[in-house]
Amino acid sequence: MARLMIFLGPLLLAFTVYCVVTVLMTRDDEVRHLPKIGWLVLVLLFPLVGGIAWLLVGRQRAPRRSPYEREASAFPEYDRPGRAAGATAESDEEFLRRIQERAEEQRRRAKEPPAGEEPPAPSE
Repeated sequence: MARLMIFLGPLLLAFTVYCVVTVLMTRDDEVRHLPKIGWLVLVLLFPLVGGIAWLLVGRQRAPRRSPYEREASAFPEYDRPGRAAGATAESDEEFLRRIQERAEEQRRRAKEPPAGEEPPAPSE
């Protein structure tokens, strides 16, 4: 009997710690049937029964998703209205044409000497 307790004691402690951490880390809107503090008290007072109840009915089960899927709110800069996005092939071409014109203008200005200075003499 003592050997069994030596083996089960650390397992129960690890299970209780795991359940307490998951209760604390779970968002309030994902907790079911009791408030978070209620689940925390239940897990701490009745470690085995409370932990099993928490894992089975206390937390919301998230559907399995691919690791490559993301929620729309994960990158809010992509969700803002008015974000530049081509609706048609013509608008994409117009956007690319304006980008190219701006790049050419920047290259032309970079080659010009600053105002008030003489251009360097060409070396022969």
